[in-house]
Amino acid sequence: MITANDLKIKGISCLEDSLTNQPEVTITVRGKDKFVVMKIEQYHYLREMELEAALYEAQKDHAENNFTTSTVNSHVEDIFN
Repeated sequence: MITANDLKIKGISCLEDSLTNQPEVTITVRGKDKFVVMKIEQYHYLREMELEAALYEAQKDHAENNFTTSTVNSHVEDIFN
């Protein structure tokens, strides 16, 4: 955990030191968790997992015939009605 004041005083080196042994670090402001910072590799990994989950969900919906083949306009109309 890094305080906003530590970050203000030490700058990026504070983040680099904190991220040496952990994939992400929390930045606190006035004692409350406010931000999370991570290495770009961790960010890419999380994005990939998000996309994998979306693909799995889409494949599951397709296998269970849980989809429609309507037009875009019809679909938008269904959503808002």
